[in-house]
Amino acid sequence: MKVFVLNCGSSSVKYQLFNMDDESVMAKGLVERIGSDDAILTHRPEGRQPVKQVSPVLDHTTAISKVLDMLTHQDHGVIRDVSEIGAVGHRVVHGGEAFTGSVLITEEVKKALRDCIDLAPLHNPPNLTGIAAAEALMPGVPQVAVFDTAFHSTMPRQAFLYAIPYVLYQRYKVRRYGFHGTSHRYVAQRASEILGKPLEDLKIVSCHLGNGASIAAVKGGKSIDTSMGFTPLEGLMMGTRSGDLDPGVVFFVMEQEQLTPAEANAMLNKHSGLMGLSGLSGDMREIEAGMAQGNPRAKDAFDVYEYRVRKYIGAYAAAMNGVDVIAFTAGIGENSPLLRRRVCEGLGFLGVKIDLAKNEIRGKEADISAEGSAVKVLVIPTNEELVIARDTMDIVSSLRATAVSS
Repeated sequence: MKVFVLNCGSSSVKYQLFNMDDESVMAKGLVERIGSDDAILTHRPEGRQPVKQVSPVLDHTTAISKVLDMLTHQDHGVIRDVSEIGAVGHRVVHGGEAFTGSVLITEEVKKALRDCIDLAPLHNPPNLTGIAAAEALMPGVPQVAVFDTAFHSTMPRQAFLYAIPYVLYQRYKVRRYGFHGTSHRYVAQRASEILGKPLEDLKIVSCHLGNGASIAAVKGGKSIDTSMGFTPLEGLMMGTRSGDLDPGVVFFVMEQEQLTPAEANAMLNKHSGLMGLSGLSGDMREIEAGMAQGNPRAKDAFDVYEYRVRKYIGAYAAAMNGVDVIAFTAGIGENSPLLRRRVCEGLGFLGVKIDLAKNEIRGKEADISAEGSAVKVLVIPTNEELVIARDTMDIVSSLRATAVSS
């Protein structure tokens, strides 16, 4: 089966086409600046040179239509006809409490997703727009929703409830949801495969460290806690997000600076984190370069970032009463030997030891544990799209098997 994976943002569409016979990527790409006259489609067919196309793209339907044209193009395509696509898998950010796993998209599912818009006003609307566009362009092709939040639905109540009036949870479902679920799920499963041990027997701290960052405690294959909360703002310091913060700071700064709620929201999400502390960049590569040049604010930003990662790892080891594996993934986790080294140097009390030579890798899967380390330390490039493709294939194959048997 060929599975088309879509990740629709407000002005972008990321895509990959998988051949699930061997889980190979046939093509992938990105449409940027949707809604403009100079939108950019970058198409990367496997084994061939990428193709870039600039043209007017006013909506998501047009964007996905152009992608399908490129996938079937005589020179740049990888399939002869759209009918070869057996299913479409959609990344959906928020499933609320309604969805604890991936689902076949139906009218009832779409209604439930619309009901979750208040929980994810920036993300669920474009996700729904992408679903509608794919349905219009590929009528009859099964569509599957895979949720960022679903993996964390196994968190116990003591992990997801906030210490605020309970009526706010009852009325508005204000609670910890967590995000990056498909990434943490992939990393945990891959760690099990690398070590040759059953996932059910492992206590894993999964560190998804990118521009957005979160850590998850995965015990026996299930998420029991995660650092992001009701929104992706809570938890670790990130590229431009503040992470954990005394709520009183928000009220104080709003009063002193006469900020509106929207301005305060923008400050915490777009002008804080590495960018806010360093005044230099939200990109860890530039922070490390600035630190090497003696920039004291870059050093502050790095030190705070590293400290918070290390602190959460220690907290989640306590939450699971032990840890067998620490896994680093995403842009920073996969590509910063310095950060991994500094984090692990502060975890000696857990018996963590890394091999400094093995640690000098970027973007590659590796076991960087030193001999005698009580905890395995792994670098695992994440693959959220493959998780979406696998779930999509499983759901559609099961649906077809049921139809045949009946």
